Amino acid sequence: MAKAKKETKDTQKPVTEKRKWKLSRQNKVLVGVLFFLFSVALLLSFISYFLYWEADQSVLTAFSDREQPVQNWLGKFGAWLADVFLYQGFGVASFILIRFFFLVGAHLVLDLPVSKLKKTLFWDLFLVIIISILCGFFNAYLPELGGVIGFEMNTFMQDYMGKTGTLLVLIFALSAFLLLRIKISPDAIKTFFEKRQRDQEEDDEALEEPEFVKAAIKTPVPVTAKEEDDEPEYRPNYEDMPVDVEEYDEALDHIELKTVVPPTPIAPVAPVTSQFEINREAMKPTITNSSQINLEPNVKPKPIIEVAPQLHEIIETSDDNFVIETIADEDVVEENLASRLVKDFGEFDPTLELSNYQFPPIDLLRDYSSGGITINQEELEDNKNRIVETLLNYKIGIAQIKATVGPTVTLYEIVPDAGIRISKIKSLEDDIALSLSALGIRIIAPIPGKGTIGIEVPNKTPTMVSMKSVIGSPKFQAAEMELPIALGKTISNETFVVDLAKMPHLLMAGATGQGKSVGLNAVLTSLLYKKHPAEVKFVLVDPKKVELTLFNKIERHYLAKLPDGGDAIITDNTKVINTLNSLCIEMDNRYNLLKDAMVRNIKEYNDKFRQRKLNPENGHRFLPYIVLVVDEFADLIMTAGKEVETPIARLAQLARAIGIHLIIATQRPSVNVITGIIKANFPARIAFRVTSKIDSRTILDSQGADQLIGRGDLLYTQGNDLTRVQCAFVDTPEVEKITEFIGSQKAYPEAYLLPEFFGEESGTNLDIDISERDSMFREAAEVIVTAQQGSASLLQRKLKLGYNRAGRLIDQLEAAGIVGPFEGSKARAVNVADLASLDQFLKNEENNF
Repeated sequence: MAKAKKETKDTQKPVTEKRKWKLSRQNKVLVGVLFFLFSVALLLSFISYFLYWEADQSVLTAFSDREQPVQNWLGKFGAWLADVFLYQGFGVASFILIRFFFLVGAHLVLDLPVSKLKKTLFWDLFLVIIISILCGFFNAYLPELGGVIGFEMNTFMQDYMGKTGTLLVLIFALSAFLLLRIKISPDAIKTFFEKRQRDQEEDDEALEEPEFVKAAIKTPVPVTAKEEDDEPEYRPNYEDMPVDVEEYDEALDHIELKTVVPPTPIAPVAPVTSQFEINREAMKPTITNSSQINLEPNVKPKPIIEVAPQLHEIIETSDDNFVIETIADEDVVEENLASRLVKDFGEFDPTLELSNYQFPPIDLLRDYSSGGITINQEELEDNKNRIVETLLNYKIGIAQIKATVGPTVTLYEIVPDAGIRISKIKSLEDDIALSLSALGIRIIAPIPGKGTIGIEVPNKTPTMVSMKSVIGSPKFQAAEMELPIALGKTISNETFVVDLAKMPHLLMAGATGQGKSVGLNAVLTSLLYKKHPAEVKFVLVDPKKVELTLFNKIERHYLAKLPDGGDAIITDNTKVINTLNSLCIEMDNRYNLLKDAMVRNIKEYNDKFRQRKLNPENGHRFLPYIVLVVDEFADLIMTAGKEVETPIARLAQLARAIGIHLIIATQRPSVNVITGIIKANFPARIAFRVTSKIDSRTILDSQGADQLIGRGDLLYTQGNDLTRVQCAFVDTPEVEKITEFIGSQKAYPEAYLLPEFFGEESGTNLDIDISERDSMFREAAEVIVTAQQGSASLLQRKLKLGYNRAGRLIDQLEAAGIVGPFEGSKARAVNVADLASLDQFLKNEENNF
């Protein structure tokens, strides 16, 4: 009974089905429109990302800053979307997702079943992953197309399957997509070609002769008694042909006539009295020799009528009068204008204006070393024994040890016994330093390119590296580099020479008094000893006002400055901002010259100019290298901030190809000074001794600079391994002698002038005189009033002006009262409402004048 009651109770329960969540028609349309617009937003943000990603990359770190300018068409949201999908996501394969969102929106708006999109979603995601991995596979050639996910997935696959295995998997995946999704198979390809062959055969059959023509030719006609020939002949029965003359002529074009050699010459035959007025004899070919038969397949033989004998005579008689006139080929010029100019005048020599310039002699430098490196055998043996003893205390056996003596540091290379973990030796860094009683023990585990572990131990009596020994070394003198720099000597006592043009920019950092200023003097001295004044120019920024003042003596030889008549050594922060912006203008001007010359970099441009292939009348000129040196970058960031960082970042990103190179030094290597934008564009870095591992990681992205011993001891990296170098020492009296020697020689009339820069805020001192206004003043006023936006960039775009002229027009418009004063990042206010008011305003102004 209990079970029966339970069963009846269960049967009485209402059967409740799960309610499916459904959207109403209005909500479907609304959600569909949302998906559709989202797909359009993705498309716009992706496209603008590839156009302006360099300018918008830094905006992502300051997303909350509303005043930060953004180039992306969808603003900061678009820049963030593009960064998530393209950079951090699947790369260019993310464009396939736009198609999916568009289809979802279309299905919802048109009320189509969305369930059918499951297969589309699967294959789209499949194709996105495959294309992303494929782009990541070619990351070395196109690094911006694969995205982070594609790069990481490709790296993961290559770690386990190698490049060949990864490529085979990608080929299989693409084949599966073509076979299963697009339905491309060998059978389908075979069917396609068979269908094309059948269509071709049908077209050929359609071009065959009409049946009525064949019937007309085969119909016999009896020969009349008037004919002399007894043999029966066949003539076409023209009366039975239901066509007119034109159709018959077209049919005759398709008839293949057989050539028969007649036994006797053809005599004129009376025409056949029919509707076509054509006799049979005239339809026979008149060729009497088989060698005259034209076997060309495209030439169709046609019947010859009564005029054939006369035509034959004309051709025969005209052969004697036919004259063929041949025109001689034109002479080929073996050399062009540029080659002739080079042959007549020689290649252009940029040093010709200062042809008597003499490079400073090496004797001006002092030799601080006394007979080279002094090797203390007792010290080496003592350090070796202590290293071996310390390692044995921790049960670490050494199979071999080798010492390489440098100027200030000795490198001990050890080969540990089999089974010894490298991390165990690395952890004993402080213990080895304690046993050796030395400062700055640095362990390199392992040494790149060698199967050893390096322990760098400072020498008790270091040897000073003089600038004279470095400049006089054959490695520097024979260096075939654009901008060679001799920094000093390595641990193996070899001269360390690098090319500033290949860096292409250099970042120097270190604590106070560790050798940054000496390093800058070494860089400048190297260039003075190697490059002519016509080949390189310096822009020196010295906020401390005492470090680079000695180079004032070579102002008219090597320095570049603004055309304002001030000092070439820039010490005022406001002037620094104008100089950096002027360098940006110089960069843009140089890129325009490279575009007109159709070359890629300054080396190709100067080579083309030397060979006289560029006309100076078109604005072309020899371009010297420009080296910007900033002695204390942290002070500029503290006082000017973004106004300095923005042009520095622009120059660092773009100026390499046109010969503008940056050398920035700072004693405060913190993240708010050496920002991510600066570090990303300065792969070459020099770190002197710092006080903490955090500062070392800020400069080098790794520790090691905190273990240097100071006094010119540095670590150099160019995006790869660290190289320890003892910087060459050049004292102030040596630099003074060098600058005096150069300054006493014949110089240019003035320093190398940079383009003039006018900032937006320079519109305080305005010219009010109407007679001194620009000729395009009225046109500029009409553009400003029509757009109701007062900015120099608007005039540049609308009137195709340069920045300087557009800035002067804005200043004149402000003086006239048409636009308001400068308001920072906002556009100037326009005080005139429309063009009619502008005309009245200008008339009143002219009457008052």
